Amino acid sequence: MIGLVLAAGAGRRLRPYTDTLPKALVPVDGETTVLDLTLGNFAEVGLTDAAVVIGYRGEAVVERRAALEKKYGVKLHLVENDKAEEWNNAYSLWCARDVIKEGVILANGDTVHPVSVEQTLLAARGAGQRIILALDTVKSLADEEMKVITAEGKGVQRITKLMDPAAATGEYIGVTLIEPEAAEPLADALRATYERDPQLYYEDGYQELVDRGFTVDVAPIGEVSWVEIDNHDDLAKARGIACQY
Repeated sequence: MIGLVLAAGAGRRLRPYTDTLPKALVPVDGETTVLDLTLGNFAEVGLTDAAVVIGYRGEAVVERRAALEKKYGVKLHLVENDKAEEWNNAYSLWCARDVIKEGVILANGDTVHPVSVEQTLLAARGAGQRIILALDTVKSLADEEMKVITAEGKGVQRITKLMDPAAATGEYIGVTLIEPEAAEPLADALRATYERDPQLYYEDGYQELVDRGFTVDVAPIGEVSWVEIDNHDDLAKARGIACQY
């Protein structure tokens, strides 16, 4: 199993930081970035290889590659998303379809979270699960969150931002464990998703899988401080959280 980070998006709501950097390289604790924190988490749970999907300002990741490898002891493989500024992240994850065949812990490049999330996902393996989503069942939800409805013994029934927050079981935080045997069905679902609409999210690909009868499981992460960085308010929250880790 290896790590996988989606770091191709433009992050326009974080300008001027993202005028020259992808969102994953915006500092959240001194010079420490989201990518630093994520690679540190991967290393702490014993992963020695990681892939990073790059696109917008990808040269900034290329420039830091050797330093990141040395700092975290993780060999980095870079995957190019050729439509990063045009299409959404369903296509971005599809670009990493060959990497997923290794089995991955996927982390969004804009999610600040502690290593306990990766530890929770790894501890949840072993009962035939092929895809396990990290789920926050504690946080109060609003319209912007990626909300999930689950059913006992059946896993995810619905995953979308477009639902009544009161109906949701919890929020998907942008970290997933994907076993190798899920790679081909997931790649096919992602392709169907971005071909239907290139602006769809990879979570819409998860929904496509569910609609096809594939079980997508969840692992509640407990009461954990984390944040998805979409804008400057989120960045301020991330800086308050990142310094705790």
